[in-house]
Amino acid sequence: MTDTASPAAATKPETLTADVVVVGGGLGGLTMACALGTAGVPTVVVDRDPPEAQMATAFDGRTTAVAYGSARVLDGAGVWQYMADEAGPILDIRVTDQNDPLFLHYDHREVGDKPFGWIVENRVIRHALMRRLAELSNVVHLAPVAVTGLERGASHATVTLADGRKVKAGLVVGADGKKSFCRESAGIKLTSWSYGQHAIITNIEHELPHGGTAVELFLPSGPFAMLPLTGNRTSIVWSERAEMAPWYLKLPEARFTAELRHRVGDWLGRIRPIGPRAAYPLGLMHAERYIDQRLALVSEACHGMHPIAGQGLNVGIRDVAALAEVVVDARRLGLDVGSSDVLERYQRWRRFDTVSLLATTDALTRLFSNDIAPLAAARRLGMAAINTLPPFRPLKRMFMRHAMGVVGDLPRMVKGEAL
Repeated sequence: MTDTASPAAATKPETLTADVVVVGGGLGGLTMACALGTAGVPTVVVDRDPPEAQMATAFDGRTTAVAYGSARVLDGAGVWQYMADEAGPILDIRVTDQNDPLFLHYDHREVGDKPFGWIVENRVIRHALMRRLAELSNVVHLAPVAVTGLERGASHATVTLADGRKVKAGLVVGADGKKSFCRESAGIKLTSWSYGQHAIITNIEHELPHGGTAVELFLPSGPFAMLPLTGNRTSIVWSERAEMAPWYLKLPEARFTAELRHRVGDWLGRIRPIGPRAAYPLGLMHAERYIDQRLALVSEACHGMHPIAGQGLNVGIRDVAALAEVVVDARRLGLDVGSSDVLERYQRWRRFDTVSLLATTDALTRLFSNDIAPLAAARRLGMAAINTLPPFRPLKRMFMRHAMGVVGDLPRMVKGEAL
C-alpha cells in the first residue's frame, strides 16, 4: 500500500533546521556565515537582497577600510583570498588640522612590516563573500527573502520568512543593520544622537601615485578623509554640515571638482571624480544590550559610529570573530550554542571594545569639528608632541596598533588563529 500525501501536507511550508540562523546579508552577516561555515557549523543566512545584486559588477562608489586584524578574520573565513588583489594597502597615515604644518604621521614600518589595513570597494568584498559562501556545503543562503516573524523559546528559535518557510535554530544572529528587525522584536532599546553632519562619498582618479597614504584632514565642518584604493585612485569620505551636503551633491562636475581640489590640495596632481556621489547622515547609536534569549546582535544592529577613525565595519568584524568563537567552543563541548552562558560571554567580551571606540570617535568628532581658537591650538600642539617627542613614542605606537585593530582581548581569528 502506497501512502499519498494530502494536498494540505503537500503545500505545507518548508522548515529548515540549523545550529545558527543569520538574519541579514550585508557585509557583517555574510562574514558571520562564512566564519561559522568554515568552522563546520550548520548555518542558514537569510538575505533580503537577490544574489545578482550582491554580485553587481559596476563600481557604486562605496568603499570600506579593512584593518589588518579584520583582514585576518576574513582570511580565516576563507574570504580574503578572493579580494586581496583588489585591496589598496594603507602604508602611511597623515592626520592634519586644516593643513597646519604640525601634523601626525604614522608609518607602518614603526610597528612591523604589515599594512595598517586596506581600502576595498564594497562590491569586491561582496563578491569575495559570495564566492566563499558558494564553497560551503554547510551554509544555506536564502535570498531574496524578508523575515516576518521571530519566536524564541527555551529550546530553540524559529524565524518565519515572507514566503512562508521557517528556519529553526539554536541561535539567531541579528546582522540586519541599523533598523534591525531582530533588535526591535526583542525590545532592545537604543541610545543615539546625530552629529548634524552628512558623509559625502565619492572617489577620484589622480595624476600622481598616493604611495599607500591615507590622509585625515580636519576641517571646521568635519573630517575630510582621503583613502588609497588600488592604482591611482583614492576614496573620499567628506563629512559636511547636514544642510550643505545636498548642495554639494547637486553641483555641476566642474564646480564639484574645484571643491574637491581645494580640499585635496596638489599632492596627487590633477584629479577628477569617478563614480557616483552619495551622502548619508552621521550619528552615534548603541544598543542597551547585545543579546536576548537565543539572540545575539552584531555590527550595525547593535552599534554605529562616526567614520572619523574608519572603524565601523572593523568593530563589526570583531563582533563576528568573538561570537563565532564562543559558538564554536560551545558546540565542540556539546553545549547549547544559544544558551545564556554562551551569549553572556559574547556580550561581556565585546562591550568594552565597542563602548571605548564609540566614546573615542564621539570625542574626536566634537574636538575637531569646530574652529574654536584655543581648541585648535591645543589640537595642533598635541599632534605635534605625539608625532615628534620621544616620551610619546609608546603612545604613538599604541595608536598605530589600534588603527590595525590588534589591541585588547582579541578573538582567535583576529590573532590569525583558526577557530
